[in-house]
Amino acid sequence: MAALPMMPSTNLCPCGSQKTYGNCCQPAHQGQAVSTPEALMRSRYSAFVLGLGNYLLASWHPSTRPPVLDPGDSPRWVSLQVVSSSAQGAEGKVHFRAIYSLGNGFGYLEETSDFIREEGRWYYLSGDPREGKLDPGRNDPCPCGSGRKYKACGLAKKCAKISSL
Repeated sequence: MAALPMMPSTNLCPCGSQKTYGNCCQPAHQGQAVSTPEALMRSRYSAFVLGLGNYLLASWHPSTRPPVLDPGDSPRWVSLQVVSSSAQGAEGKVHFRAIYSLGNGFGYLEETSDFIREEGRWYYLSGDPREGKLDPGRNDPCPCGSGRKYKACGLAKKCAKISSL
């Protein structure tokens, strides 16, 4: 595996689990097998945020894996919402919504992903993605995941995740 980015193990994990990176996605990024499809999906989201292309390819099932992947071509991811996840035997599904910054607002990628477990390891197999633009109301929660209302965060450009736009 390639060198990991300079992210302290004590920082909150990008996947939104509210765990530290060292107690969440970092072990997977270092090669440890994950126990559920949701844990793999969260580690893949964090890999996109952190630019870990080698991990993304290694966690993608060989039958559907692209030859190359450049996470630097992805949008600026700001939050993750897991809608549902399940596993039965060697098959799993995760429905998620990943929010990204989009100009002066936010967009989303929503997907129901299929996972497969082989030789004790979960792999991303395929997904059915759809994208759109978020249009939160002034009193809705900010899509960045800060917990503040959109009017006090995103609209006021106090949102740390879009303030550099």
